[in-house]
Amino acid sequence: MHPIICKIGLFTVYSYGLTLVLAFLLCVQLATFQAKKQNIEPAIVSNFLFLVFVFGIIGARSFYVIENLSYYIRKPLEIILFSHGGLSWFGGLFLSIFAGTIYLRKKRESVYKIFDLIVPFIALGQAMGRIGCLLNGCCFGKPSKFGIYSPICESILIPTQIYSSLSLIFIFIILRFLQDKPYKKSEIFFAYLLLYSTKRFFIEFWRAEAEGIFLGLTLFQIISIVIFCFSLFKYIRLRAK
Repeated sequence: MHPIICKIGLFTVYSYGLTLVLAFLLCVQLATFQAKKQNIEPAIVSNFLFLVFVFGIIGARSFYVIENLSYYIRKPLEIILFSHGGLSWFGGLFLSIFAGTIYLRKKRESVYKIFDLIVPFIALGQAMGRIGCLLNGCCFGKPSKFGIYSPICESILIPTQIYSSLSLIFIFIILRFLQDKPYKKSEIFFAYLLLYSTKRFFIEFWRAEAEGIFLGLTLFQIISIVIFCFSLFKYIRLRAK
């Protein structure tokens, strides 16, 4: 694990933050290129992605802090130390969708049209983000003799970050395949939610910090089930039309 890439004077380059920035830049580059192919204004897409990136991080951090409120009440300064990890994707999803929807409505753009455009690249960005988690030593899995050694935890752990990253690359490939075929508005977006919620549900069984809260299921597994059922209902309705 390499949480710190390098130090330049008083400035420290953290692998987690660097990976997030690189993922964002890659998403912008690929999404704006795709926007040109679909005759969508690239500036709207890049501005939208910047908004999603900022509010996604705020939402993800806020959700994570709420999850671990007792810890952050004791150590409030830790809330702003992103280099220690601690982002909850579902919090980022909800807040970024809310902020992005407001932006697109003000620009009088079709919300689902833009969502369909960007979600494949969001999945790819998430795949890069999980590599940042691996380098940072967070979001690790349970102890297993078939895992990899973590010097931070001083034990062999299931590399859930790698499994998650590979799954997200697979999701990216599927969504890009669907994107290049004729599809109905919002179909790509709900396909993304279906695939991601499925991935997260099963990855949770291997996550070390995952604790069951209802019928042995974790909070994120319950959220994944809700998102999956909602997305499946919407997807079936789309295909039935």
